[in-house]
Amino acid sequence: RLTPVEKMTTRIGYMGAGFLVAAQWTIEPKLYIAGFICVMIQTAARKQWNLVALNINGLIAWTKHLIS
Repeated sequence: RLTPVEKMTTRIGYMGAGFLVAAQWTIEPKLYIAGFICVMIQTAARKQWNLVALNINGLIAWTKHLIS
């Protein structure tokens, strides 16, 4: 059984995955950034630090792309 916080972070993670899928079709940096943030919330709640690091890498790359 999942706690209410785990349920909420799982839903946020699914929403982030949806943003990332939509971003691949539109190549919109804002969708990538939102997706990485949402997935990072889920992976941090599950203490999957290797995935958190991977999401930080993607977040930095797409933020840099948005700025320039």
